[in-house]
Amino acid sequence: MKGFEKKGFKKIFILAGFLLVSVFVAATYLSGKAPLDGEAVASVRAELVCMVNDTVMDKPQIPVAFEGKTYYGCCEACVEAIKTDPAVRSSVDPVSGRAVDKAASFIIEGPAGEALYFESRETAIRYMEPGA
Repeated sequence: MKGFEKKGFKKIFILAGFLLVSVFVAATYLSGKAPLDGEAVASVRAELVCMVNDTVMDKPQIPVAFEGKTYYGCCEACVEAIKTDPAVRSSVDPVSGRAVDKAASFIIEGPAGEALYFESRETAIRYMEPGA
């Protein structure tokens, strides 16, 4: 009887662990954010960002192919701005101070829902560190 109880608990723990991981993965996918190896910083999927207004949205935006890269805008005016205004397609990494291409950047959501663009995951993590 004791062996059966141990096997039963083992199965329950395995099932519980699987369910927890499944819920976490589903919540992460649905939120549009991806965890970073246990870090508190999460990236935002580019298609959820209007790259003209620099705002994180709750649904996918309009993809705009330009010079082999994909940018996103929320309306036809933003689509046109992406195609015609080079300044709209770039930003400045707030940590390194270097220019970044929005289509190739690491994006996080700021406290007011704004999109923040970084040249790498590492600079985004440094940005989120206390006292930074």
